[in-house]
Amino acid sequence: MEPFKQLTGIVAPVDRVNVDTDAIIPKQFLKRIERTGFGQFLFFEWRFHENGDINNEFEMNKPRYQGASVLISRANFGCGSSREHAPWAILDYGFKCVIAPSFADIFYNNCFKNGILPIKLSEEQVEELFQRTAAHEGYELSVDLENKKIIDKHGLEIAFDLDEHRRQFLLQGLDDIGLTLQHEAEIAAYEEKHQARLAY
Repeated sequence: MEPFKQLTGIVAPVDRVNVDTDAIIPKQFLKRIERTGFGQFLFFEWRFHENGDINNEFEMNKPRYQGASVLISRANFGCGSSREHAPWAILDYGFKCVIAPSFADIFYNNCFKNGILPIKLSEEQVEELFQRTAAHEGYELSVDLENKKIIDKHGLEIAFDLDEHRRQFLLQGLDDIGLTLQHEAEIAAYEEKHQARLAY
């Protein structure tokens, strides 16, 4: 994974509570075995009508939000089934940070394993972000993971909390395999001793 230290990007809103993983990536698109290619199906049933036409009423389809890399939403984001395809779709679409008042636990954990920064803020702070996003076309946030703060060009500065272990995962660009490989020398030494014991 790429290290995540700082990000400045356009903010896109999904103004709904309880956004579940089936809404994030519908079940009919779970047949791929690669981690890539899911972005085109993100929020598919909201982004498109049944006949395949673009739903221009859905926030993310509006031109002002194209190219966004920060997603804001409401409470309990990522609830529902535990499919890891949900963060895959979010990342493949271009989002690297998701901000909400709360997240479903499994989705929250999967974000860190895939290089996405999920930030929990209060309901009031998230509401302010929604208002600022609506008021300023092309509204951007700068997310500073090293200093755990969010700023914009209009005087906003918000500090956020994050477990230090998870913060280091993102800062160093590590997933579970990468974390294990940090101990490669110790693993190799153990394997060598184990093989020597088996030889006797």
